[in-house]
Amino acid sequence: MPVLDPFAVYQPFLDHLRFQKRFSEHTLLAYSTDLKQGFDYFHSAYGVGEPAQILPAMIRSWLAEGKASGLTPRSLNRKISTFKSFFKYLVRQGQLSSSPMASIITPKVSKRLPVFLKETEAMELINGVQIGAEDWPSLNALTILTLLYSTGMRLSELIGLKHEQIDYGRASLKVLGKGNKERVLPLSPRLIEVMKNYAHQKQEKFGLTSGSFLVTHTGKTLYPKYVWALVNKHLGEATTLDKKSPHVLRHTFATHLMNQGADLNAVKELLGHSSLAATQVYTHNTIGKLQEIHRKAHPKS
Repeated sequence: MPVLDPFAVYQPFLDHLRFQKRFSEHTLLAYSTDLKQGFDYFHSAYGVGEPAQILPAMIRSWLAEGKASGLTPRSLNRKISTFKSFFKYLVRQGQLSSSPMASIITPKVSKRLPVFLKETEAMELINGVQIGAEDWPSLNALTILTLLYSTGMRLSELIGLKHEQIDYGRASLKVLGKGNKERVLPLSPRLIEVMKNYAHQKQEKFGLTSGSFLVTHTGKTLYPKYVWALVNKHLGEATTLDKKSPHVLRHTFATHLMNQGADLNAVKELLGHSSLAATQVYTHNTIGKLQEIHRKAHPKS
C-alpha cells in the first residue's frame, strides 16, 4: 500500500482552522492528532487514504477500536467532532457531495459539574498569600492568583496578558480569547492596587516595563507549567479539593458570581463563552444555594 501523506489529505483543513477560524495551537494540535490517528487506521485497516473512500462503517470500526482500548466517551466525542468538522469543510469546498459522519451517533457523556472553591476558601487562598506578599515570589503568586479568581480569565489569556491591554483609568483590561475574540474584563479597586504594585516591583527588580505583564518569580517569561505548579501548591494549602488547576479558579469566579445573583448572560460574556449552554453548568450551584437558604429560612422546611 502507498504511504499516506497526511499533509496532502487534511493540511488544507488545518490551515483553514489556523488562518480563517483563528484556532489556538492547543486546539489545532488536538485536531491534527485526531485526524492522523483516524487516517492511519483507515489506511492500515482498509487501505484507504482518500476522504471520498471513507465509509460510515469504517468510522464506526475505528471508534469501536478506540472504545475497546479504553477511550472515554468524551474522547470519542472529540474525535467525532473533529471528523464532522473535517468532512463538513470538504463538502463546503465541493470536494465531497455528502459527509459519512451523518449517520455516526455521538456517545452520551455524563455531565461533569465544575469544581470550585467555597467563598471562605477563596478568601483564605488570597489572604494566605497576601500575608507574605512583601517578598517578590509571594507578590508574584498573589497577583497571578488574584487575577485568575477576580477575572475568570483562561490560563492562555493570563499568560498572554500585555501591559497595553490594561486600562487602569477605566478599571478594565482586554483579553484575547478563543478564536482571537477580544473581550473586556472589569478590575476591582483591590485588584488594581495589587497590579500596580506588581508592575512597580517588577520594574524595580527586573527593569521590565513593557511586553508581558506577568513573569515568573525570577523575571522570566511566564509559561503554563509554572502557573499550574503555583496554583496547585496554593490550592493545596487552602483547600481539600482533589483537582487543583488554574481552571478551578475560573470555575470559582463564575460560581461565586452566580451565587451572588449575577445575570447568566453577563457571566457568559465575562467568561467569553460562545454559547449560553456552556455557562448554564454554573446554575446548578445557584440552585443548591437557594435550596440551602430555603431549608434554613422556611418554617416548614
